[in-house]
Amino acid sequence: MFKREIIMPQDDESTEAMDAETQIENSKKKYEFIEDLPGVGPATAQKLRDLGYHTVESVAMATARELEPVGISEKKAFQVIDAARSAIGISFIRADELLKMRQKVLRLTSGSKALDKIIDGGLETQTITEFYGEYGSGKSQFCHQLCVNVQLPPERGGLNGAALYVDTENTFRLERIVQMAKHLGLDPEQAVKNIIYAEAYTSDHQMFLLENADEVIKANNIKLIIVDSLTAHFRSEYIGREMLASRQQKLNKHMHKLIGLARAFNAVAVVTNQVMAKPDQFFGDAIHPIGGHIVGHTSHTRVYLRRASHGPIRIARLVSSPYLPEGEEILKVTENGIEDVSEEEKATKSRGR
Repeated sequence: MFKREIIMPQDDESTEAMDAETQIENSKKKYEFIEDLPGVGPATAQKLRDLGYHTVESVAMATARELEPVGISEKKAFQVIDAARSAIGISFIRADELLKMRQKVLRLTSGSKALDKIIDGGLETQTITEFYGEYGSGKSQFCHQLCVNVQLPPERGGLNGAALYVDTENTFRLERIVQMAKHLGLDPEQAVKNIIYAEAYTSDHQMFLLENADEVIKANNIKLIIVDSLTAHFRSEYIGREMLASRQQKLNKHMHKLIGLARAFNAVAVVTNQVMAKPDQFFGDAIHPIGGHIVGHTSHTRVYLRRASHGPIRIARLVSSPYLPEGEEILKVTENGIEDVSEEEKATKSRGR
C-alpha cells in the first residue's frame, strides 16, 4: 500500500508531463487530412465528411454543437476542433501581430478604378462584400466580372485563383465570361475552366452546396466565392411573418458558413441581394435590401447599385464598411464588362440632369 501511494503521484506527474508534451507536439503539427487530427479515426472522419466537413480548415471553423451528430462527446469535439485550429494558427494574438496578419489580406479589383478607390483598393479576402440593388442594376454583371478578374495576376488586381459560383436565379452566362476574358487578354477557354459552377434549386440546396464546398475550394485554388443571389430562394419559400424567424436563423447560419470559408481559405466572398420598396417612407431612399439586420451585420462591405439612366451608366454607393466612409462613384456596364466612365461621359451626364 505504501509503495503504491508513492508510485501513483509519480504516474500522475508523468501523465501530465506527457499530456503537456502531446499538446505542444500537436500545436506544432500541420494536419493535411481530417484523419490526421488526434482522436479522429476512419469512421469518425467519414461521419464528418457526411456532415460536410472535408478539410481541416472547415473543422477549425466548426462549433462543438455542430459536431454532435458525429456521435462524439462534447469534450472530444472540443479537442478535435482545438487541434484543427492550432494547425491553421487560430489563437489569441497581440494587436501588432494582428496588424501583420492583416497584411496577408488580399484585394481583388472590381474592374472599375473609381469603385476600387472608395473600397480601399478592391474587394477584401476573408470578408463578405454585398452588392444590392433593383433588377437590372448590374449585380450579376459584377459577379461575372469578378470571376474573370480573380484569374488575373496580382499586378493587374487579380489573385491568380479560380472562382466558385453558386447561382440561385439562373443568371450565369458563359457568353459574358468569354466576352470579358477576351477584353482582358485572357484565354476564354481557360477562363471558363477556372470557374466552378453550381445551380441551387432551393434554399436548403443552396445551404448544402456551401456546407460541402470546402474540399472543392481547397482542390481548385478557389479565391472567390459568389452566391448570386443570397436571398432569392429564402424570400420565395419563407412567406409571412410566422416564418420570418425561421428564415432569419437559416440565413444567419448560411452567411456564417460563407464567412468561415472565406477566412479559412483567404478568399473573397461576394453575395448579391434583392431589394424591397417601402412606399410609406417619406424621407430618404425607399429601397432596402432583403434580409434585415442578419445580412446587414454579417456583410462587412455593402455596395448599393442603381441605374443612372436607361443606358450603361450605373452609380455604385458604398453604404457600409467597418472602417471606410460612405462614398459614391459612377461606372458603366458594357459588352466588355465593368468599366470606368470617361470625363466626357461624366460631363454629358451632368448636363443631362
